Amino acid sequence: MKPIVVFDEVEKNFYGKPALRKVSFTIPKGQIIGIIGTNGSGKSTILKLMAGLQRPSRGRVLLDGEEAKRLSSRQVAFLPERDVYYPGQTVQQALNFYNAMFGDFDLDKALDMVRIFDLELGQKVAHLSKGNRARLKMVLALARQVPLIVMDEPLSGLDPLVRESIVRSVIASVDPVNQTLVMTTHEVDEVEPLLDRAMVIKEGALIGYEQVERIHSDFGVGLTGWMRGLMK
Repeated sequence: MKPIVVFDEVEKNFYGKPALRKVSFTIPKGQIIGIIGTNGSGKSTILKLMAGLQRPSRGRVLLDGEEAKRLSSRQVAFLPERDVYYPGQTVQQALNFYNAMFGDFDLDKALDMVRIFDLELGQKVAHLSKGNRARLKMVLALARQVPLIVMDEPLSGLDPLVRESIVRSVIASVDPVNQTLVMTTHEVDEVEPLLDRAMVIKEGALIGYEQVERIHSDFGVGLTGWMRGLMK
């Protein structure tokens, strides 16, 4: 089976400064991948490149065998770190807007997730807490029936006490046969049970990419210990 994402010697420069340095990897279909690293390491740039929102300065980014580009949004649900909705809308109106914008949006699934996340359909987005805005963003991304879901810091703003239940909901909402999920995160311990593979980015370079099961069995550490070892 061909991979859903391929990075081939990818470089990305902003104003002459390198953000990514010859990054190469493949992501198999049906996997959940975590990208971890410090702020400014290039994690968000990788997500935007695979979603077709940016173009590489050098190298190739392939999405399901084709060059990733703006029209890739038809195949990718992208959750940015910043808010992506109109604050004057209610939660219901935000769902309706996405339902009208994307033919692959599953409104019934979105309504189920709104209930699970304890959101109120009639509440205005502008009045939601930071944590509830994060929940709504996840609903809007996860309700799209696309091959690739890309999330930039999806747990940011969530109370640590609820992150575990949110992670379980994410696992339940992703179709393991037809969908691949890639996320960046600083909440390494919380997402570790969710991940099939993890990659570590440092100063624009890929310094580690491994199956989580192998990290546990062969290296005898968790993700945090593995990452610290690579960062030395």
